[in-house]
Amino acid sequence: MKYRIEGTPLPVVICDLEAGEQMITERGSMSWMSPNMKMETTSNGGIGKAFGRMFAGEALFQNRYTAMGGAGMIAFASSFPGTILAVEITPEKPLIVQKGSFLASTSGVTLSVFFRKKIGAGLFGGEGFIMQKLTGSGMVFLEIDGHVIEYTLAPGQQIIVDTGYIAAMDASCSMDIVSVPGVKNVLFGGEGLFNTVVTGPGKVSLQTMPINGVAAAIRPFIATGK
Repeated sequence: MKYRIEGTPLPVVICDLEAGEQMITERGSMSWMSPNMKMETTSNGGIGKAFGRMFAGEALFQNRYTAMGGAGMIAFASSFPGTILAVEITPEKPLIVQKGSFLASTSGVTLSVFFRKKIGAGLFGGEGFIMQKLTGSGMVFLEIDGHVIEYTLAPGQQIIVDTGYIAAMDASCSMDIVSVPGVKNVLFGGEGLFNTVVTGPGKVSLQTMPINGVAAAIRPFIATGK
């Protein structure tokens, strides 16, 4: 499979498949394709895994597209202004991502639910108690809100991130929360009560325009009608 990512601020990934190659995506993610791409709706691993994906913010069923009788083409467009991030998944390097970021992947990648071990990190950290885990082998395409900035953390190295800015991180990283110090900082700083702390080793991908932040910014205008 070969691919190219085009367009901004609403990018699209265009995948060129050899005969018999397959792509997996969530319901409604396909944008256009060649006539020889065959679609099959599947639970992709059974009803248990299907419900796990649902809890992780994805659809109960997935669509599998296969290039039949020759080379095929299929495109998946982003649903929100931002970036499409291509990541290679290997058995030794699974990936943890925010809910709803999975766009498409080759057939060797498995999407499952991932629960934060520390409930506090999910209840207050802004990234959610339930995230997504990508395992297996193949290429995955993720929807990132805004631009993506990546950091590679050494063992024990940390980065403090505001709510909602974590898009993805290697499974070797750990996530926790810390409270913002000082009563005055909490009441008047405008940064909320908690920050998220990611500890290496591994790569962490941050997004510059979390959709929840966009929603909060436009909510007053919707409420007032101005």
